[in-house]
Amino acid sequence: MIGKLSLALIAAAAVGVASPVLAADSTARSGDLFGVWRNPKGSVHIEIKSCGPETCGYVVWANAEAQADVKKGSNQGLVGMQLLRDFSSSGANEWKGKVFVPDLNMTFSGQVRLLDRSSLRAKGCLLPNFLCKSQVWTRVETAGVTGRTL
Repeated sequence: MIGKLSLALIAAAAVGVASPVLAADSTARSGDLFGVWRNPKGSVHIEIKSCGPETCGYVVWANAEAQADVKKGSNQGLVGMQLLRDFSSSGANEWKGKVFVPDLNMTFSGQVRLLDRSSLRAKGCLLPNFLCKSQVWTRVETAGVTGRTL
């Protein structure tokens, strides 16, 4: 299971608790967040990119189990689905927006915090700062083709 997209990609997906490993430059730009990221289970890869003035994230790869879980819950395909919407900077290395959790068919508030070049903390909450879950996602190095890893 995606873990209810990791109980809401983090009952809403997206970052929060500070990590002892922060980037040397504590002021990241949105471009630093852009790229392909993998959830802790390695079952879903999301490409975070610019969507006009804001930042968004689309599923570019998912294993068979994650795809089946979403198909069961929503009868939709997971790959290509937009999960992160309307993310904008909310502080140093931090962005806030909305996270769609397809197996719950719900949207939650979410936050991402860039911990360093290769990791980010995603946090999602049922209500702002209430019933939250967070995860550390890892950057996937790509060979110039979205969703394809080296």
